Amino acid sequence: METQRQKKIAGVLQKDLADILQRAATDGGMRGTLISVSKVSVTTDLSIAKVYLSIFPSKNSEKLMAGVKSNQHLIKHELARRTRNQLRRIPELSFFLDDSLDYIDKIDQSLKGGDNPIEKPDLLAKRKKS
Repeated sequence: METQRQKKIAGVLQKDLADILQRAATDGGMRGTLISVSKVSVTTDLSIAKVYLSIFPSKNSEKLMAGVKSNQHLIKHELARRTRNQLRRIPELSFFLDDSLDYIDKIDQSLKGGDNPIEKPDLLAKRKKS
């Protein structure tokens, strides 16, 4: 169970990371790509933060995730600059792709197309546990 402090820090990180990543994507020539931070979970010792990113359109997701992971230190530095009055230490950031919107879209398409995933569960790929 998350403590109030973990929730507060996760909220601060989520807000600032969303702004940093969206601005970086726009400046990097990825106009029309929407990056949102769908969830941030912080460990109890506040040393690691798991950041789940939702990227639309999803065709750009692999390229963008590679860019985010390769620029992790720059993102952390910018985050530290923005939150210096709120946090003493910035947790290590681990980025993951949140594919729940794609999964929901596949279910929706299957239901509209007449292929019912409830009757034929093998129509939808199994979700990866993260």
